[in-house]
Amino acid sequence: MVDLNCRRFDRQSNNTPILSNKEIDHFAHAVLADYKPTLLQEPGKIRFEHFLESYLGATVVYYDIWSDDPERPIWGATAFKDEELKVFDRENMCTTTICIPARTVVIDNSVIADGEGGRALFTGLHEGGHLLIHPGVYAAECEEQISLIDNSLSPVVCCRRNNIENFGTVKRTKTAAEWREHHADYFAAALAMPNATFIPFAGRLLHKYEVRKGRIVTGVDEDLDYLAEELLPEEISEVYGVSKRAAFVKLKKSGFVMDKKAYEYDSAQLTM
Repeated sequence: MVDLNCRRFDRQSNNTPILSNKEIDHFAHAVLADYKPTLLQEPGKIRFEHFLESYLGATVVYYDIWSDDPERPIWGATAFKDEELKVFDRENMCTTTICIPARTVVIDNSVIADGEGGRALFTGLHEGGHLLIHPGVYAAECEEQISLIDNSLSPVVCCRRNNIENFGTVKRTKTAAEWREHHADYFAAALAMPNATFIPFAGRLLHKYEVRKGRIVTGVDEDLDYLAEELLPEEISEVYGVSKRAAFVKLKKSGFVMDKKAYEYDSAQLTM
């Protein structure tokens, strides 16, 4: 298993690694080269359960994870030590506490509902990102970590819906916890849609649809908007097994799709 070679840590934030997106891309590339090199040669779906279990030595289980905020449900949770987790018991219609051993990844049942396979994949890889990138943070107790039971318990790392498939969200400032979620989410995207295959594949798709200049500017033409927001993400989703949302965000992060405001800003910068 490839270890993260990071030399910069935020000592004030529980040794949170300081990583650029490019560094995460390089790390994901190294992990894929070690796990299954063919995923760097041809576009295809990564078997996230196999990756977590056979490569990371994790155990994957599915439950209805209890959340204290229905508007921000928890999609995934990871235990770095033997822990407890609060779940909903549908058979008895009540909440209960289960024991989960160290290196257990819990995925909420909602993300494996019909038509949501891409979310399960992304959630699983997101949790794998925490296992690979953040053991120095979450293997020890810290105040920022979340306990679903009470403050006396060692925490389980819990990732809410808004933390997943948001690797393209632009935010000027982030807390250490938000940076860790970004690391895990960006890593999930880099593993599911590695640049080595995604960039040439997306380029071929644009050529197929006769898109000039290698990018689509949205907010100008309804047909191009539909192509960028629906058709291209759907084709990418079918090949990589991710959700259409994740595919669309990756297109934007890779520069294949740009909104009108960002395009005009970039054009203005070039003429200055």
